[in-house]
Amino acid sequence: MTLWKIHGERVVDDTRRLPLSIASVELPDGVRFEQYVLRMPKAAMVVVLDDRCESVLMIWRHRFVIDRWAFELPGGYVDPDEDPAVTAAREVEEETGWRPRGVRPMVALQPSVGTTDAENLLFVSDGADYIGEPADFNETERVEWVRLDSVRGRIDAGEIVGAASLVGLLHVLAFRPS
Repeated sequence: MTLWKIHGERVVDDTRRLPLSIASVELPDGVRFEQYVLRMPKAAMVVVLDDRCESVLMIWRHRFVIDRWAFELPGGYVDPDEDPAVTAAREVEEETGWRPRGVRPMVALQPSVGTTDAENLLFVSDGADYIGEPADFNETERVEWVRLDSVRGRIDAGEIVGAASLVGLLHVLAFRPS
C-alpha cells in the first residue's frame, strides 16, 4: 500500500488566512522527511454567464505575489458557517457590482494538492443584474464581460493564469450546451 504515514504536524505560523505547518511524513519504503503544509479556508468563485451565454463576467486585477495583472473570476474565502453559494454570490456583487441570477454548483478543485489544502468551489450563474459600482474597490481594477470565444487567446497570452479561473472557464467551454 502506498499510503504515506503522518507522524505529526506542528504549526509554524498562523496568519489571518494561511496556517503554515510542518508535517513529519514517512513514505511506504520507510524514508522519513518533513514537509511544509498550507491549510487555507475554502474559497468560492462564480462563472457568471451573460444572458446569451456568449460572455463571462471577470475582473482585471493585480496579484502582488506573482506581480502580474490578470483576469479572474469573482470570488473569495468562505466565512465560517457560511453557505459557499452565498459567499460566491456575495463576492460577485462586492467585486463587480453585478448580482448573479441563481448560483449552482459546478465543480470543486484543489489547485496544489502536494503541499496545500485549499479547496476551491466553483459555481455557475446564467445571467446577472447590474446593481451599481463594485463595493470593494481594493480588489478590482476593472470589471469586464469577456467573450467566451476570446478565452483561449487570453489564456495563451497569459491574461488568465489562476487555477480556479482556468478550470471554471474550461469547464464551461467543454460542457456548455451548444
